[in-house]
Order: sequence, then structure tokens, then C-alpha cells
Amino acid sequence: MSTSLFDVTAQLGSKLRPTSVEGILNLTGAVLVAVVVQYVASVFYAAYFGPLSHIPGPKLAGGSWLIKSYYQRQGTLIGWMTHLHEKYGPVVRVGPTEVSFITGESAWQDIYGFHHDASKTGKYYLKDREFFSITPSGVWSMIAEDEANHSKERRLFSHAFSEKALREQEPLLQRYVDLLQMRLHEESESGKLLDLQKWYNYTTFDIIADLAFGESFECLSQKSYHPMVVMTFKAAAAISMKNIMSHFPIAARFSSLFIPQETLKKRIEFYDFTKSRVERRLAMDTARPDFTTAILKHSDTNRSLSRQKIYANMGLFMIAGSETTATMLTGTTYLLLMNPDIMQKLNAEVRGRFKSANDITIEEVNKLPYLLAVLTEGLRMYPPVPIGFPRVVPRGGDTISGVYVPEACKVYVSQYHANHSPRNWVDPEKFAPERWLGDERYAGDNKANYNPFSFGPRNCLGKNLAYAEMRLILAKTVFSFDMELAPESENWFSRNKVFSLWEKPPLMASLTAVN
Repeated sequence: MSTSLFDVTAQLGSKLRPTSVEGILNLTGAVLVAVVVQYVASVFYAAYFGPLSHIPGPKLAGGSWLIKSYYQRQGTLIGWMTHLHEKYGPVVRVGPTEVSFITGESAWQDIYGFHHDASKTGKYYLKDREFFSITPSGVWSMIAEDEANHSKERRLFSHAFSEKALREQEPLLQRYVDLLQMRLHEESESGKLLDLQKWYNYTTFDIIADLAFGESFECLSQKSYHPMVVMTFKAAAAISMKNIMSHFPIAARFSSLFIPQETLKKRIEFYDFTKSRVERRLAMDTARPDFTTAILKHSDTNRSLSRQKIYANMGLFMIAGSETTATMLTGTTYLLLMNPDIMQKLNAEVRGRFKSANDITIEEVNKLPYLLAVLTEGLRMYPPVPIGFPRVVPRGGDTISGVYVPEACKVYVSQYHANHSPRNWVDPEKFAPERWLGDERYAGDNKANYNPFSFGPRNCLGKNLAYAEMRLILAKTVFSFDMELAPESENWFSRNKVFSLWEKPPLMASLTAVN
């Protein structure tokens, strides 16, 4: 088709002889018409005869990336994809080479699971690097690495996220959780409304900074965001925009025209700041239970990482280990505030178990069945990463949950939509912790589709840390305070947007100290 377009343009050029302004305008118009005709033809071909034409979905979105990109740019991808899955079913084509799954007998395993013969067949479902963003130094973090490099880097850091490491890290976690409680007491005494979303972010960013860099961001101490936190938010937004640009190669060359300069600037600043903080931590003469200890332990072995690799992965931990945990806490708190009966049951369990906040430890909160069920249900209804991480179908194509998908296409299980589908859950829009406590009303739930920390050999490395933070923070907060949602936040969820991660509005509530 490109050759015929060239021929048509050449013929028009020879006939129109653009030696005058009129001729130039005529030639320009003819070329534009030819380009539009070619584009429309390519959209039509992809929609009706392309590699995914056998999979249900809107024809226009199947022929052009413009449709999905529009909703992605607006932050309204969740609503659009909800409509698609309601209309077309559990497997939907959302782009020319992209498929979203929300149910099926084996979608999680087929896409994300262990493939024991992959080393022989070469059929690895590699991460889609167009979804992620490479660091300014040109090095990938392990989230987007190939299987061999990911395995090497994951082994190196795994000790820092183990149960043993978590026990050693607990005093650090407790210090920040207690500081959060102290700040909430101070701020609530005047009776003013508090933005819980902000305070959760302060806490999780302080914790992850201390674990990654050996020093806090002092968000809780200063009662304000550290500049690095703002950089983190902007870096996440840049990843979303880079993903959109990846579908339009010509436009991607001029990405600076489409992505706000401030966003691009903050992305560079995020990397530079991470680099400087890593160097400061590496220079510390201390053996503390943090992420850097494993790096120093293997610094003189064949398992060591380059400086650029260390910077890339510490930057990954900053984003993955902070904002996502705060998101989970914010969403669950909102759901509790919207369901006072559930909040009352949780208060009764926590306050009935402990006499003092000092008694609330990681070991003890793991013995609170209703608290665990509340957080599990919160993760179902408000997953921190709402859209699944895409994988690339290997050479030769493959069958995923009974549906054939050609090679090089992008596939994923969309967390939010899988978690809200009536195909998987009884009363999916109901916040019901009881579904995780053996209640017969929810016997029809398909819990195999619940994987909030992903699935398989590349699932979330930091889930133990995330669980510990969420349980400690929520337990100590409900032990210490009665909370009431402010009227202005009653429609909080509907004001959320998604740019790779959730962009959350303030969650305003009044707190009254108890105990």
C-alpha cells in the first residue's frame, strides 16, 4: 500500500507541475487526501482482516490506536473498558494488537504463569517494554527486563523482601506508623477535616525512602510532600504518556510537543535524585535491614549490579513501594467510611483485641480475620494497578484460555475489570469482607481470578512489605480514631482517574480520638 501511495503521489506531482502557488496547494491537497485514504484503508483492514479480527471488540478501536489512546489520555480508560467487557464479553480487543482478558479457565496461568518448557521452546511471554519507560541512562529496571536478567536481579533483592527481613524491618515500620498516629492526633484536635489520602502517602513514602536510601523524606515530620514525591507522581504520568506515544512512531519523535515539559523535566529530576540518594546510601558505613544491604553483600561477586542498574531498580521501588500501598489504604478507608456497619465490626475486632496501640504488631494483626478480610476485599474492589501489565505473545502465537492470539500481540488480565465482573463474583459491586470468611452467600465467587499482586514468577516482589504496612496502618488508625466521611468526598471514587496508576482526589474525613 505504501508503494502505491508513492506512485500516486509521484504521478500527481508530474501532472500538477507545482511551479505556482496554486500548483503547490493542489499537490499538497492531493498528498493529504492520499494519506487520509491510506490511513482509512489501513484502519478498515486492521479492523476486519487484521490478526485480531476474530476477537470481539469495537471495530474502530480494533483498527486504530486513536480510540484507546483518547481514553488513556483522559484518564477514563477504566470506564471505557468496563463498557467494552459488559458489551463484548470476557475477552475483548481494545486496540489493533491488544487484548484484555477478565476471566477464563487459564488466562492468568497462560499469560503470567510458569512455563516449564519455555527454555526449550523459547515461548516466553516477555514484558511489553512499550508499556514501561526506560531510565534516562538507557537501562531497564527489572520490571521490564528479559527472563534471565529479571531472575538474576530478583534473586539479589529477594532477601530484602523476605519474612526474615520484614521482622528486622518492623521497628522502622512501627516508628513511622506511630508518627502517623501522632500527627493525626495533632491535626484532628481542632476538629478540622483531614485528607487521609495525603497522610497515607506521607507515611508510605517515608517508609520506602528509609528502606531504599537509608533516610526518610521527612514528609510526616514536615507535614508536607518532599520534592521527590512530586517527581514520583510526574514520573508515573510520563510513563503513561510514553505508552500512548509508542503507538504513533512519527508523533513519538516529537514527544516533547505532546508531553508537558514539566512532566519530562520531573522525570529527569526523579532519576538524578534517585542516583544521588543511592550514592549516599552506598557510602554509609552501616549494615541495616534495607534494600541496599543485599547489593553491598554481593558487590564483589558475579551477582553484582552496575550502578545504572541499581539506580533503575531503586527508582522502581520508590514508585511501586509507596504510592500503590497508599492507594490501597485510601481506597479501603473510603469503602469502610461508605459502609459504617463494616467499619463498626472492624473497630470491635481491633479494639477488642488490643489494650494499647503498642500491642499492635505485624504478628498480632495477622491474627485478626476480619481486618484481613477487609483489606483483601479492598484490594479486590480497588486494585492499586487497575489495568494489567501487558505481555507479548511469543513467536508462533498461542492459545490463551481457549482463544488463539497471534504472535507479537499484547495481552493481559485487567485487574479492575476481572475484580468487578459478575462472571467472577457474586454481587461484585458490593463491599463484602464476608466473602473471604466462608459466607455461603458468596460460594459462587471465582477466587482464582483474584491476584492483586499479579501471578507467577514475576509477581510483586514487595507484597510481604505491602501487606505489613497496610495491616499495621489500618489497625492502628481504627484503634485510635473514629472516622466519618466528609460530604464532599462521598463521590470520591467517581472522581478518580487512571494514568497507569490511580490519580486520586483528596479523601476528606473527620477524626475523633478514642483510646
